[in-house]
Amino acid sequence: MKNETPKVRKLESIPDMHKMLGLPGPVHPLISLLDATKTQVNLNQLPGSYVPGFYKISFITKLGGKFRYGQGYYDFNEGSLIFTAPNQVVGSLREKYEDNQAYSLIIHPHFLQGYPLVNKIKGYGFFSYASNEALHLSEQEKATILAIYNFIGEELNSRLDDFSHEVIIAQIELLLSYAKRFYKPDPAVGEE
Repeated sequence: MKNETPKVRKLESIPDMHKMLGLPGPVHPLISLLDATKTQVNLNQLPGSYVPGFYKISFITKLGGKFRYGQGYYDFNEGSLIFTAPNQVVGSLREKYEDNQAYSLIIHPHFLQGYPLVNKIKGYGFFSYASNEALHLSEQEKATILAIYNFIGEELNSRLDDFSHEVIIAQIELLLSYAKRFYKPDPAVGEE
């Protein structure tokens, strides 16, 4: 009997990701916001496992199935944030995904060059395999995250000018600051 090890595909660039998903090329080659609430993104096009060369921050609004992250498989429910760093193995069980809705912010490390975020992002623990669960958000937290995604989307789809890069970097930092806040347990919860 033949031992079949799943082949892991390396995705070096954001245009590679768009092409694999059958989407038009990104507006910017180093950053993209995939909005699967407006554009049908067929997750069945994803290989069983892949290694991205970029950061990916996904806000799941509706998803069925399990995804591979590191050596384990996890259920990601509605209202989850999922963080992936470059060179991590991610993928899915070979299930059919129907009617998925999510926002995925895809950031190539080169987009961060020249900004303090290029070093700071490595310190966020939620990008590591050690943090092997999604961040589940409250209704208020969902609204905050969605507002940031919408702002980034508007900036990417409006005129790109000399200030766009700086404005988008500031929004990414804001998104990560809120994620850090949401990951930290509220000391008031559980106290009587």
